[in-house]
Amino acid sequence: MPDPSVRGRWVAIVTGAISIAIAVAYLALITVLDLRGPLQPPPPEALGLSVPADAAATAPASAAVSAVPPHG
Repeated sequence: MPDPSVRGRWVAIVTGAISIAIAVAYLALITVLDLRGPLQPPPPEALGLSVPADAAATAPASAAVSAVPPHG
């Protein structure tokens, strides 16, 4: 029968290795997501706002920005 302290040591080493692997994977994921650049607001269609095709073509560019409420 193995010594309980040896088994506990192996459990600690394995759980520590798993924890470090999760931390490295998290940092890699955050780095990849951060490299994509700043977030852009969703298009009005995603917010459930319907914009007629002819109105969207004739509206000034500032009208599309004002359709999205400010963050806050």
